[in-house]
Amino acid sequence: MRMRVLGARGGSGISLEGRSLIAAMCVGQLGSLLPHVVVPSILAAFLIPEWHLSGAQAGLLAGSGAAGYTLTVPVLATLTDRIDARKILIAGSALSALGTLLFGLFASGLWSGALFNAIAGVGFAGAYMPGLKALTDRLAPGDSSRAITLYTSSFSLGVSLSFLVSQLVAESWGWRSAFFVTAAGPLVMLLACLLLRPVQPKPAQGRLLDFAPVFQNTDAMGFVLGYGAHCFELYGIRTWLVAFWTFVTMKHSSSSVLTPIVVSVVFSLLAMPASILGNEWALKFGRHRAITVVMISSAVVALLIGIFADKSPLFLLPLIVAYAITVPADSGALTSGMTMAADPRYRGATMAMHSTVGFSLSALGAWGVGVALDLAGGPSSASAWMAAFSVLALGILFGPVALYWSRTRRVVLRVD
Repeated sequence: MRMRVLGARGGSGISLEGRSLIAAMCVGQLGSLLPHVVVPSILAAFLIPEWHLSGAQAGLLAGSGAAGYTLTVPVLATLTDRIDARKILIAGSALSALGTLLFGLFASGLWSGALFNAIAGVGFAGAYMPGLKALTDRLAPGDSSRAITLYTSSFSLGVSLSFLVSQLVAESWGWRSAFFVTAAGPLVMLLACLLLRPVQPKPAQGRLLDFAPVFQNTDAMGFVLGYGAHCFELYGIRTWLVAFWTFVTMKHSSSSVLTPIVVSVVFSLLAMPASILGNEWALKFGRHRAITVVMISSAVVALLIGIFADKSPLFLLPLIVAYAITVPADSGALTSGMTMAADPRYRGATMAMHSTVGFSLSALGAWGVGVALDLAGGPSSASAWMAAFSVLALGILFGPVALYWSRTRRVVLRVD
């Protein structure tokens, strides 16, 4: 672990390098993610009954954060090609904390809740990909692949903490307290930013929102579209996992040890090692092949969960554990693949497209599962959960199609 003390020319204070830099950014991201799933965590037990929400409305509320993210990340992530990403990271972290706090103070129904959740999502748009850019701008080229995977996989650890803290606080002191507590999380990233040395990116060419070079990069776009499929599935299950397991435990009340809190936290904790191992597998066997196998496996597991949705918790638990591994196992490989395939001159713009597609489909996944539940009988029906998991399976199968398109398109371009 290395730290550098900056002198008169570089400013004063301590600047992180190497492993200490990676560790600080991963810890900072854990703080940024503390509010990330507070809304899905309390939907089933608090917001749906108190605000009388349908499945589609609940999905809309949960997806509003991703929608706010999607609307602003193209500008914020692309700006990192022009200014130090640390500056955007600081502003985004502060806004994320503010939006979360406002939800706890003033949200009183679907639309006010969606507004404040969207504000928090805008803040997260200034934190996640700009945070990744702030990290990669300060790393040696050979450190990038595994560092990116550690950063993206720490996302899952942060989500597990968010599930745990949100539900425990809400059950002990009420759902509004969950927002007050988790709003403090992004301040950790603000502290990490104080330890980053200033970096001025090389002058970018073209207009700010010129994504033409990104669309022309077939290799990168395959990973971007695959990431969209991944996010559809991931956010769909994260939004509705607590509600699903609430259905399972209510149907089999004798098996109360496997509570929604336990299942949601374990599900998220498994994602970090799954993402790291998935990237290592991709490095060994080929990125496209490894990601495709993982995505197809995930679709199969989702369908099995849907088919056996009315079975006992002990019967379903191995399937949930398997799903907890297959859902995130492609995440690190997709993001590191996108970063390495991106033209260095347009890396920020490529990251912006990556996040825009990913979080657009995140919002769609949360809402789409809710619509499927409504159409098939509601969250208390086993057939509705079959429909919900079928939607998730269909969504992730778009990923292998996108990767196949990118591979064949690249061959065509080379022949031409």
